[in-house]
Amino acid sequence: MSPLQLDEFVGQEHILGHGKMLRRMIQADQLSSIILFGPPGTGKTSLARIIANTTKATFRQINAVTSGIKEIKSIVEESTNYLMNPSGRMVLFVDEIHRFNKAQQDALLPHVENGNLILIGATTENPYFEVNKALLSRSTVFQLYPLSQENIREIIERTLTDPDRGLGGEKIRLHEEAKAFLAEISQGDARTALNAIELAWMTTSASPDGWIDLTAEVIHECVQKKPLRYDADGEDHYDTISAFIKSMRGSDPDAAVFYLARMLEAGEDPAFVARRVVICAAEDVGMANPQALSMAVAAWQATEMIGMPEARIVLAQAVIMVATSPKSNKAYLAVDKALADVRTRDTGEIPFYLRNAPVK
Repeated sequence: MSPLQLDEFVGQEHILGHGKMLRRMIQADQLSSIILFGPPGTGKTSLARIIANTTKATFRQINAVTSGIKEIKSIVEESTNYLMNPSGRMVLFVDEIHRFNKAQQDALLPHVENGNLILIGATTENPYFEVNKALLSRSTVFQLYPLSQENIREIIERTLTDPDRGLGGEKIRLHEEAKAFLAEISQGDARTALNAIELAWMTTSASPDGWIDLTAEVIHECVQKKPLRYDADGEDHYDTISAFIKSMRGSDPDAAVFYLARMLEAGEDPAFVARRVVICAAEDVGMANPQALSMAVAAWQATEMIGMPEARIVLAQAVIMVATSPKSNKAYLAVDKALADVRTRDTGEIPFYLRNAPVK
């Protein structure tokens, strides 16, 4: 069900809507190097396939997980060979480009710069952290967002009605509550929704009237568990911990506990979470409630001693306490100001009456 042309593409209207720059670039076949950044199942590879189907330039695709400098050199040689590449233009799609190390990314740089290669890089990680800065400066970054529930519903409808690439030729009834459940639990990932429908269709027996009924219970069995977009070393980790800290700082216990649950469910180290609570108790609560620091440290120690799943209760208690406490950053500001003075100003000598030796 991958779209073959732009009119079939669902979602990402902010970059592919009528009149938007990326759409104009693709339609005019005037691509420059681009980086597509977004979570799985949002259309990065589909966009590359659409470009492959529409461009007059030679199109090549590699995956950074399995490819290296040898493949890059081979493609570069092909791009400069008039017999193999008569158009003189070559579009190279590198999936998972963040998997390339610095040397591999550097191997692309001169050929992107001189125009031999038009690079399309796809990544689920923040390119400003993972992609060579020189390569980034020669590319335009387009961010893709999780699909909306309406987008997922549209893709499901197409799948069930398309007789050629979808299941339009099959006698399938997807119940409305099942469709709503699937649109929500897919978390903006079209691949999750399509995989669930395919598995349900393949494993569900037809009813006496010959129709396959896909109920909410059937779809739930096929999905099993809601997929969490969370990478302990990636962008989701930093975004979630940032939202967690800002929720405590902003005195929003409901949001803080939500982000706590999100981290724990994804397998985040409870001790890491506890340390962030201790820091928030000192930095943001501070002198407004000095006891908060002692309670946060106690929660950290209890978390280390008892572990999960019971530690979730200890952490929730500490998070709610920090979030609902009055806030004062006087200690934080005071020590930073003192440090700045020590580093940058002439602070003189320690007065005699404060020194270790007795005053004569």
